[in-house]
Amino acid sequence: MKRQLIECVPNISEGRDTKKINEIAAIVETIDGVKLLNVDSGKATNRTVITFVGEPQQVIDAALLLIKKAQSSIDMSKHSGEHPRMGATDVCPLVPIANISMQETANWAHKLGERIGNELNIPIYCYENAAKEEKRRNLANCRSGEYEGLKQKLVDAEWKPDFGPAEFNDSVARSGATAISARDFLVAYNINLNTTSTRRANAIAFDIREAGRLLRESNNPGGKLLKDENGEPIRQPGLFKHVKGIGWFIEEYGVAQISYNLTNINVSPLHMVFDKTCERSQSRGLRVTGSELVGLVPKKVLIDAGTHFLKKQQRSIGISEKEIIKIAVKSLGLDELSPFILEERVIEYMLEDTSNQLVDMNLVDFANETSSESPAPGGGSISAYCGAMGAALGTMVANLSAHKRGWDERWEEFSDWAEKGIEYQNELLRLVDEDTNAFNKIMEAFRLPKDSDEEKALRQEAIQEATKFAILTPFKVMETAYDSMQVMKAMAEIGNPNSVTDAAVGALCARTAARGAFLNVKINCGDCVDQQFVSDILEKGQALVDKATELENYIMKVTEGKI
Repeated sequence: MKRQLIECVPNISEGRDTKKINEIAAIVETIDGVKLLNVDSGKATNRTVITFVGEPQQVIDAALLLIKKAQSSIDMSKHSGEHPRMGATDVCPLVPIANISMQETANWAHKLGERIGNELNIPIYCYENAAKEEKRRNLANCRSGEYEGLKQKLVDAEWKPDFGPAEFNDSVARSGATAISARDFLVAYNINLNTTSTRRANAIAFDIREAGRLLRESNNPGGKLLKDENGEPIRQPGLFKHVKGIGWFIEEYGVAQISYNLTNINVSPLHMVFDKTCERSQSRGLRVTGSELVGLVPKKVLIDAGTHFLKKQQRSIGISEKEIIKIAVKSLGLDELSPFILEERVIEYMLEDTSNQLVDMNLVDFANETSSESPAPGGGSISAYCGAMGAALGTMVANLSAHKRGWDERWEEFSDWAEKGIEYQNELLRLVDEDTNAFNKIMEAFRLPKDSDEEKALRQEAIQEATKFAILTPFKVMETAYDSMQVMKAMAEIGNPNSVTDAAVGALCARTAARGAFLNVKINCGDCVDQQFVSDILEKGQALVDKATELENYIMKVTEGKI
């Protein structure tokens, strides 16, 4: 299962005491797997925005610790600042980043709210996508009256908290209330123009942003504003929902920019906003020269952009994600003003820990690690790697076919095959380390204490659970390697004939991966006491080996007929 990631952006009501702010922010990294990304304080607002990220359970554990620390460190009865607020931790939004839906994120927001209400006795209001009723979707409604009006609000049945106490006791007098939400990721994005004119930059921004522009008589910029029957100014909406934008001049760069906030990148993707900005700029005699992202972005933003531009070029999208992102960076001009360093700008890459991963070794180091006296990596990891190389060869043939002179109209057909191939390749690379992890899980289980009867039972249960994991991991290698052979089959049949032998070698690697992984399945089955499980997995495994061998023979026959 792919790793789920969410971002948490608590806003605390302290922006002046640096020591206190740092102590509150630092506590989130006491939870393993949570990474603190940013701490942004404002003295006038007396408020600090803290950003951290991790897997859902880790994030809500960290958020609880942060809110508890803020509760003990900040006395709301003595707080003042320009920004609206009602609590020591005023708001705490959760943002889906990777492999998690908004509804799942909202469910985690509710779990967090319930824990804070029960364990810290802080009143909790859920807003935006976590709201439990329509009137609470808007944060301004939930925060109306602010801290000073909280005592009266808590006794109003209409504004009973979703979680936590509905009374203004001594604890609440100090902590105030907290609003928790699930919301979309906000992308702050600037587009650079070859002009110094703020007015022209604004004109383009008005074309794009949701709010559009105010209408005037005869479309005259200096004309009288048009108003509706209620006396309100009439607007001509812009092209994109959930987009805010304005033009400005940047002294540092000596050019005008359009500054956008994209508040729902699923409805209005960054690359579409960029394309339309280019189009509207050109219609005014201007040119987009590049763009810049402010802060961090989820990987998906750049993957979607790179995929979009590759398709516009009629190029295969079945390539590595870093190559896709490279296309995005160049197409958007994200490196025009300064180098764009993935590990510093993309959330998922900031979180990667590749220090102990086999697949991040170079070829020589991987071979040397395998030949050492260490028992892992062993045959299971090598089978997975062999399968990954087979899938890579099939993908290569698909990409070469998509790029073959005279086959331009078939690029999408081969791109689809390459996309399948790269997915198989990535999964088999993941299984290289997963197989070693499976071996380590068994070793850890054997090291558990066994002094008492209860400990012996728990140890035996852990050993059997780890053994099943060590069986199912190479079995997954078998399944994936076999499935990948469909790519090699298609490439042998319809791919670039100059590369047919590459498809055949890929098939040989895939069949080797399936057969080699099955040896691991069988030897690990010897330690499993669940005989029905063993019988089923061995039957399925043998069937996979037989099918892989049959398919290998067919691919070899097709290949021999073409060389």
